[in-house]
Amino acid sequence: MKALQDMSLEELWQLFPIVLQKHNPDYAMWYSSEEESLIDLLRDFNICRINHIGSTAVAGLIAKPIVDILLELPATYDVNAAAQLLHSNGWIIMQQDDTQKTIDLNKGYTPNGFADKVYHLHIRPVGDWGELYFTFSGGSRMPVLPVRQLTSTCYTPQRLVQQK
Repeated sequence: MKALQDMSLEELWQLFPIVLQKHNPDYAMWYSSEEESLIDLLRDFNICRINHIGSTAVAGLIAKPIVDILLELPATYDVNAAAQLLHSNGWIIMQQDDTQKTIDLNKGYTPNGFADKVYHLHIRPVGDWGELYFTFSGGSRMPVLPVRQLTSTCYTPQRLVQQK
């Protein structure tokens, strides 16, 4: 069986088609579980904010069955250290920009296709967005606040957990 990194784009498109599905109420639990894992794994990186973003964050919305997570770190974070730590814990690095300090990672992509749970993790410096992202609260269909309008205070893992 071919490794993912050895597959052509055509092979990857066939293995990972774009699929839209009825909302799965388990998406929120998938996110919560992965959020806890990320907070623990990245405890030394001073996480500023972590949110479930995208269509799976909105109850009732048809979506690709992929949970998107936005994780914001201080602008001074070590991009390579974060990328390597995540990679060594099962995340696939899809894009890393050392200048912009951004990392995009996937989890749940296998040589046999999608795993039962699939994630996209978007790591950015806190408040540094060229695009608008919305966070959703309690399964609400309406955005609470655009992310870039939120404060840029970073939290220690203890404060982050207490914020819940």
